[in-house]
Amino acid sequence: MSLTVRFHATLDEVDAGAWNALLPDDNPFVDHAFLAGLEQHGCIVPAQGWQPYHLGVYDDETLVAAAPLYIKGNSHGEFVFDWSWASAYARYGLDYYPKLLCAVPYSPVTGPRLLVGCGENASALRAALIEILRNEARRLGLSSAHLNFAAPDDAAAFRDTEWMPRFDWQFHWQNSGHWRDFDAFLAALNHKKRKNIRSERSRAARAGATCEIRHGDELDAREWDAMHAFYLSTFDDKGNFPALTLDFFRHLGRTMPRRVLAVLCRRNGRLIAGALLLRSATTLYGRYWGSSEHVEGLHFEACYYQGIDYCIREGLSRFEPGAQGEHKLARGFLPAKTESFHWIADRRFRAAIDDALRREARALQDYGEELAGHSPYAERPVSPPLAQAP
Repeated sequence: MSLTVRFHATLDEVDAGAWNALLPDDNPFVDHAFLAGLEQHGCIVPAQGWQPYHLGVYDDETLVAAAPLYIKGNSHGEFVFDWSWASAYARYGLDYYPKLLCAVPYSPVTGPRLLVGCGENASALRAALIEILRNEARRLGLSSAHLNFAAPDDAAAFRDTEWMPRFDWQFHWQNSGHWRDFDAFLAALNHKKRKNIRSERSRAARAGATCEIRHGDELDAREWDAMHAFYLSTFDDKGNFPALTLDFFRHLGRTMPRRVLAVLCRRNGRLIAGALLLRSATTLYGRYWGSSEHVEGLHFEACYYQGIDYCIREGLSRFEPGAQGEHKLARGFLPAKTESFHWIADRRFRAAIDDALRREARALQDYGEELAGHSPYAERPVSPPLAQAP
C-alpha cells in the first residue's frame, strides 16, 4: 500500500461518501454533513480562530484514513481548557498559538476522531494518523497538537506515545436498568431524588408549559427561527459569542432530518423555549437551550426529562446532555470520563505540562470518587466509565 497524505482547506474537498465510509458508527458530530455545514454556513471562520486543515490519507485516489483537523488561533469552542498553557508560553515570550487541533468545533462530545474504517488495517492507520499529526505540527512550526474527546479506540492508540493524556468528567444517563417507561426510571432512584424530580416536572406543568419533541424534518421555518433565537438568547445572557448561524440550524434539519430533534415548549399557544438535540442509533446528545421567558422547572424538563423519556421510548441506551453541571447528578446522570491527548513541541514545556496533568488527574480521580458517593439511585446501575483514568 502506497499512501499519500493531503491536507484540505475545506471539507467540501473531500467526498462525503468516502469520509462517512470511514466512520465506525453513526455519531452525528463527525458526519460529513455536520462538519461541512459548519464551514458552509459561516460558523467556522478564521476571524474566530478556526482554519480548516482536514487530514486525508489516500491509497492512490481512495480515502483510507482521515481526521477533522483545524489550525487554531485561540482556544475558544474546544471545552478542553488550555488557557493556562498559553499564558505560560506568553510569560516566556513564546507563541502558543497557532496550534493544531483534531476535534469537532463547539461540541464537547466524545466520538471518533481518527477515522480509519473497520478493516484489518485500522490499528496501523490510527498509529499513522497520530504520527502525521505530530509531524505536521512540527513541520509547520506550531507549539502543539491536540485531540479532544477521544473515543475509546482512538484513546487506546495513544498509549506509549509522546502524547500526554488528560481526562475530565461529564454526566451521562444510561438505561442500565432497561426501564420500560419514565416511572420505572423514577422507581430506581432514592426517595428524595424521585420526589424532587416529580416536583420539578409538576411546577412546569402547573405554570401551563407543555413540551413536544419533533425531528428536524418536522419543524417549519418559523419554528427554526424560534429555535435559533432561543440559542442566541442563552449566549447573550452569558456574554458569549454565538458561533452557530440560523442557516446552519436549517442545514441540520435538511441534511440530518431524523438525527436532529427539537424539544418545543409552549405556553398559552406561544412557543417560549426550546432545546436542540442530536442522536445516533444508541445515544442522544443534548446541545442548545434557550427561552424567551422564565418558567420554573422548564429548563430541566426540556433539557433532561424529555430526553430521558425519549431515550426510553426509542430504545436508546445513553443520554449525554452536555458538558459540566453537578446538578445533573441529582437528576439521574452519573459521572463518565472524557479523554483528550496533547503533544507539546518544546520539551521544557512538555515536562512541566505533563507534571501538571498528573497532579490534575489525581485531583480529578478523587473528585470522581466523591461524586460516586452521591449517586441518586437506590442501587447504583452497573455502568462502566467511558474511559479509564490515565
